[in-house]
Amino acid sequence: MRITGISTHVVGTPWRNLTYVQVHTDEGLTGVGETRMLGRTDALLGYLQEAAANHIVGSDPFAVEDLVRKMKYGDYGRAGEIVMSGIACVEMACWDIKGKALGVPVWQLLGGKVTDKVKAYANGWYTTERTPEAYHKAARAVVERGYRALKIDPFGTGHFELDQAGTSYAVSLIEAVRDAIGPDAELMLEMHGRFSPSTAVRLAKDMAPFRPAWLEEPVPPENLKALEKVAAKVDMPIATGERIHDRIEFRELFESQAADIIQPDLGHIGGILETRKLAATAETHYTLIAPHNVGGSVLTAASLQLAACTPNFKILEHFNDFADAEIKKVVKGAPQVVDGYFEVSHEPGLGVELDTDAAAEFPQQQARFDLWAEGWEKRAPKTAGK
Repeated sequence: MRITGISTHVVGTPWRNLTYVQVHTDEGLTGVGETRMLGRTDALLGYLQEAAANHIVGSDPFAVEDLVRKMKYGDYGRAGEIVMSGIACVEMACWDIKGKALGVPVWQLLGGKVTDKVKAYANGWYTTERTPEAYHKAARAVVERGYRALKIDPFGTGHFELDQAGTSYAVSLIEAVRDAIGPDAELMLEMHGRFSPSTAVRLAKDMAPFRPAWLEEPVPPENLKALEKVAAKVDMPIATGERIHDRIEFRELFESQAADIIQPDLGHIGGILETRKLAATAETHYTLIAPHNVGGSVLTAASLQLAACTPNFKILEHFNDFADAEIKKVVKGAPQVVDGYFEVSHEPGLGVELDTDAAAEFPQQQARFDLWAEGWEKRAPKTAGK
């Protein structure tokens, strides 16, 4: 079997584009992969066009390791977000082809499953008015849908520092959410890598009474020493890793023991097998894995294939259940959350199919995501600090 070509399909949303890649073969099998881009979709498409000519067409889709090696190192450059995201799309699609050809799910090819279901946590649920009352209502609705874990970024447009008024308002939002979901549900706190170590430590202590399941990206991810400083001073798990695009770059993070949970994004770190290797390394450092997953349903399906066969897998982020209600029809067989869990699929490959006609109904957009611009969230309060 040989790859004869690829086709790309961009599904636009107001703040990010979902890029689906189909890999076609001379035996009629087609696989699908996905990544999501915030502002570099055209660069990704350009890379994929060149990679198709240089490396992909004519390759054996079963030889995943060799194809990834050629795409990553074959052009004698240093692979960054664009290259690793392109690799991820193609790599996922090759696993999909391989599973379909053999009639087994991808997790069966990666060592077999260790679980029948995977816990999900909700993100994207709080695009509402930024008030305690609105957050309480929205969080309650999440629990009523069966979720037993959810994540929130309550810090507005704070950057490096957050004044006392902003801190008090953030506390009021978290207090409202914890009241809505009860004492037993997991509540993750997201900081988006925005704060100085001292601010992150202060905020963590202010939020401690609400028992966060983790503190996510408390400081900018480029400075590992800053993360170590925070980890040494807070009494809650630290999660990070969504903006690391090569598993080799996790080495120092493991050695420092600064993170309790790593959050690689399958769509940015080279795909399923690269993340599986990273998870195995994490296991040797007693570190859990909870992939970043704010893409669409193909990326969710790929993440679940990893989850099914990974002993140290903690939980999977679920974003598209809330943010993408209109575009759910783009992917047939999209994974669903029931009573807070995904069921592990037994369908061949990834267990999903891309509907290209439906995808065409949502053209690429000029996506914008700016954490520090006033009004970046439509939920920004007029009353904050009062």
